[in-house]
Amino acid sequence: MTQTAVPPRTESPTPTPVKARGSWRPTDAFFHVTLAVWALVSVLPLLWAAITAFKPNDEVFGTPFELPSEWRADNFVRAWGGASIGQFFLNTVIVVAGALVLTMLLSTMAAYVLARYEFRGNRFLFYVFASGLMFPIFLAVVPLFFVVQNLGLLHTHLGLILAYTAYALPFSVFFLTAFFRTLPTAVAEAAMIDGCSHSGVFFRVMLPMARPGIVSVALFNFLSMWNQYLLPLVLNQNNESTAVLTEGLATLVAQQGYDADWSALFAGMVISMLPVLIVYLIFQRKIREGFVAGAIK
Repeated sequence: MTQTAVPPRTESPTPTPVKARGSWRPTDAFFHVTLAVWALVSVLPLLWAAITAFKPNDEVFGTPFELPSEWRADNFVRAWGGASIGQFFLNTVIVVAGALVLTMLLSTMAAYVLARYEFRGNRFLFYVFASGLMFPIFLAVVPLFFVVQNLGLLHTHLGLILAYTAYALPFSVFFLTAFFRTLPTAVAEAAMIDGCSHSGVFFRVMLPMARPGIVSVALFNFLSMWNQYLLPLVLNQNNESTAVLTEGLATLVAQQGYDADWSALFAGMVISMLPVLIVYLIFQRKIREGFVAGAIK
C-alpha cells in the first residue's frame, strides 16, 4: 500500500490590520481644536455686540465684559428712530433687492449662452467677464463717480443698484458658466424636439435644474452687497436720504464723536447683522448643495 506524501502546511501571512475609518487619529484632535478656536473667535464678537446692545450707555465701557445690570430694549427703538437706522435699513433693502434681482437675471442669461452655445467670440467674452474678478474696485472709483454723475444718478437708489450690479456680474457669470456646463444636455434637447423655444428651454428647463448654483451665487452676492461700504460712500456722499446701513452707521459715529449714543449704535449694528445671519442660517445647506452639485454631475 503506497502512501501519498502530504505537502507541508504553510502558514498564511498574518493580514495587516486595517485602521477603522472612524478611529481616532492625533490629527483629528488638532483639527477639532482648531475649528473650535475658530468658532469662538467668530461667535464671541457677535455675542458681545448683541449683549452690549441691551446695556445702558454708561456700562458699554464701564463693564464691557459683564452682563447688563438692566436689559434696555429701548436701545433698539432709539436706534431705529432717533439714529435713523430705520431709514438706512429701508434704503439698504431697496438697493440690495434691486441689484440682486438685476444681477441674477443678467448673469444667468449670460452664463447660459456662454456655456451652451458655440459662437465666434464666446471665449473672449467669457475672459472679459473673468478679468473683472482681478480688477480692484479702488481703481474704478473716480471714473465711476464721473460716469454716474454724468448720468444724473448721484444720490439715487438707481445709481447704487447699477454700480452694485456691475461689480457683482463678473463673479456671478464666471461661477454660473461653469455650473451650466455641468448640466445634462439631453433634457434641453428633448424640450427643443417637443417644440420648446430657446427662451422656454432656459426659463422652464435649465433654470430649475441650475437652482442650487443660482441660490449659492445669490447668497454670496447678497452678503457682499449688504456689507458694501465704498460704493455708497462715493456715490452717496453722506446723503442721509439714500444712505445705506454701512454708510449710515459710520457717518453717525463720525458725527457724534466721543458723545455718541453707544448703546444705540450697538443696537444698530445688531439690526444690520440680523438679516445676514438669518439668511445664512436658512440657506446654509443650499450653499453646500450648490458647490457639491457641480462636482457630482
